[in-house]
Amino acid sequence: MPEKDPAEDQAAQAAEPGKSATASGGFASPAGDTSAATRPPAPRTALTGTTATTARPPAPAPAARPPAAPGQPAWASGSSWPAPQPVWSPEVWPLTRDGAPPRVLLAAVAAGGIGAATLVTDRLGLGIVLAATAVLGAALATRPHTLRHRQVAFAALTLALTSVAAIRSAGWLVGLCLLGAVLTGILSVTAGRTWTGLGLGALSPLTAPLRTFTWTVRGTSRLKRRRFPVVRALLVAAVSLTLLTIFGALFAGADPVFAELVGNLLPRPEPGPGVGRVVLFAFAAGVALLAATLAHQAPDFDALAPTTRPTRPRLEWAIPLTALNLLFAGFVGVQLVVLADGDRYVRRTAGLTYADYARQGFWQLLAVTALTLLVIAVVVRIAGRATRGDRIALRTLLGLLCLLSALVVASALRRMWLYEDAYGFTRLRVLVQAVELGLGVVFGLIAVAGLRLEARWLPRAVLATGALTLLGLAALNPDGFIADHNVTRYERTGRIDVGYLSGLSADAIPALDRLPEPRRACALGPLLYDLPDHEPWYSANLSRSRARDLPVGPC
Repeated sequence: MPEKDPAEDQAAQAAEPGKSATASGGFASPAGDTSAATRPPAPRTALTGTTATTARPPAPAPAARPPAAPGQPAWASGSSWPAPQPVWSPEVWPLTRDGAPPRVLLAAVAAGGIGAATLVTDRLGLGIVLAATAVLGAALATRPHTLRHRQVAFAALTLALTSVAAIRSAGWLVGLCLLGAVLTGILSVTAGRTWTGLGLGALSPLTAPLRTFTWTVRGTSRLKRRRFPVVRALLVAAVSLTLLTIFGALFAGADPVFAELVGNLLPRPEPGPGVGRVVLFAFAAGVALLAATLAHQAPDFDALAPTTRPTRPRLEWAIPLTALNLLFAGFVGVQLVVLADGDRYVRRTAGLTYADYARQGFWQLLAVTALTLLVIAVVVRIAGRATRGDRIALRTLLGLLCLLSALVVASALRRMWLYEDAYGFTRLRVLVQAVELGLGVVFGLIAVAGLRLEARWLPRAVLATGALTLLGLAALNPDGFIADHNVTRYERTGRIDVGYLSGLSADAIPALDRLPEPRRACALGPLLYDLPDHEPWYSANLSRSRARDLPVGPC
């Protein structure tokens, strides 16, 4: 019989992939199987001796995804809409598939309504306190788990810092307190413990908007599937609002006192058809949803904190610390000599007045304080504690450095006080004094942590110290403090900068009222001119209300 061509054999095998290939010594393989262990060796052609390629069946087409249900988000239904990619790994910040519970959505709507009704864009007051309370309530009161103690503490600091807007009128002070309130509010919902957790937690709102959007959309989709009576609730609210409007207008027309009371309670309309109120509603509701997302899906940024640290032998950190302590001790000794001899020693050695000596040294000492904190942080990180001698050396050297740093802080505060006594008090000088005092408290906290060699509480304590420093500054009433001391200095020396004092806030008006005429009128006139004759309750402020009815003559 004529010999078969191997090419024909190959074509027959390709046409019947399920047939046994006994001629080539292989095993039968099911169609579509490409495993190298079960595929028969390919025949070689008679002419070239090369391996012939076998025809493979085409890959099956991917199955089509089911269409999204009405009202359901596309990424939750398995459609082709890509799911939002998380920035953090699931171990750090899991991307939940659940939607926002109905209580969160209702709380966010309530926070938006309170924000639209009480926030004003020109003068902050009681309204921002109410709006902040509503936002924190929407985030923390709706949580399924019990709040931790640190969350309650940071939430209390947030409300206290926000309340400064209803008490003080100085814009720079209110702005600093509101920035601090934003930071403590974020930390109250993220609940970090370490420096890594607190730092990344403070930045978490930057990566949370997309997560908040998907969580909210899924929550509203669930409400639709559960046939939540949204339309009925809106209808009841509309009927109630209509009844209140009709009967309220009738009562207001019948009694002028009632009309004035209602006018004070309701927000004043702004230019445009309520556009400003709609924007405020969206802003407050969005912030509430963002805070609720962070509270219900709390990230665990503490898991990213380094668990191991490179340690160095004792001599490598003890020698630099000892040298630094000797330098600090020499400086503190000079300060004690200056304190004992005063102006005569400064004139004899430096050729400066005491006020110039104080002015030149404060900013350098402030930089020394900040750099010392950095040195301590590095030493705590790299110092070995394997032996008892290591621990004793670390406690001794760090404790001595903290003590000497506290004395440097005291020297800086004294220098600034002497400078202010000679040249007057300003906002910047009072602020940097408060910062320096807060840094002194931080040195005390570090000393306590060094004695115990345990500092898990230190990051939260340092941040709480910053918030308490702002609250202490607000309790001091810096504008009133500045005005009071400058008026006292005027009574003693006859020198005063009326132009600077007239640029302070209403917090300074009670102290400036002590000035004799015509300086009193020149200082109070610009301040009283900026005050409105009347304010609604939601923009009420204690300082402005006290100063509003004060009489003033011409300058």
